[in-house]
Amino acid sequence: MNGLGNRIIVADMRSASARMTSQAAIALASDPITDFDQIMVIYPPRATGTDYYIDILNRDGSQAGACGNGTRCVVRALAGETGKTNFTFQTPGGIVSAREHVDGLISVDMGKPEFSWDKIPLTEEFADTRNIELQVGPIDAPLLHTPAAVSMGNPHIVFWVEQDVRSYELEKFGPLLENHPLFPERVNVTIAKVEDRHHLIIRTWERGAGLTLACGTAACAAAVNAARTGRAERQVRVTLPGGDLHIDWRADDHVMMTGPAEWEFSGRLDPETGAWERDTDAEDAA
Repeated sequence: MNGLGNRIIVADMRSASARMTSQAAIALASDPITDFDQIMVIYPPRATGTDYYIDILNRDGSQAGACGNGTRCVVRALAGETGKTNFTFQTPGGIVSAREHVDGLISVDMGKPEFSWDKIPLTEEFADTRNIELQVGPIDAPLLHTPAAVSMGNPHIVFWVEQDVRSYELEKFGPLLENHPLFPERVNVTIAKVEDRHHLIIRTWERGAGLTLACGTAACAAAVNAARTGRAERQVRVTLPGGDLHIDWRADDHVMMTGPAEWEFSGRLDPETGAWERDTDAEDAA
């Protein structure tokens, strides 16, 4: 499936005894057909009041705490099967609720942002995470500097720029920042531009995945930091390379993300090795 081009494998493990392995994820990522950004693995519920447990794996086999675009794909898959439109999932990053609207768009409650340095987490204490001490380029003329930091179930930094976000070589410095010693759990790196008080444009280097067409938690991170620093309102449209997401940082502090999800094809895979085959008799959605 995909969420704004964010390549997602939704793996149904509700009746399987095995678990999806990192080795399988790496094998699937190396296949040009199943190459993905995240795998959303559906397991039976573990917590009372939830529908399912969702494990999230990056293309390098590491675990992610949250994936908004992937969650929308899970909702689309389950809604089509069950007829339900409202779901509550337990994820490594916490409890996530989501619903499918009559127009086909899907809203995900991404929870509350975390701004405390030790909860993001950072290895160094910062009293104000709206501007942390970090820069890209020469000390006396940095290309980027003083990003905002936040956790949306996974750690993010957001650099604010006034130029076209495509003019920065994110593919070069993204890996360095992802693995910077300041971030003990690595970090997602976003370059963001404010078009107006209701519209942001971003590009993201996603930890464990690299450059991506869309990152839902990065869109949320940019939106809450834009509002927190007075750059934009609490309801914004965020344009990513793959399309638009609508983010609403509500009065109760929860961040709502709304966007599409699309089927590509279905098949069966071995969760231990990553070997797979495409269904030949299944009706795949366009």
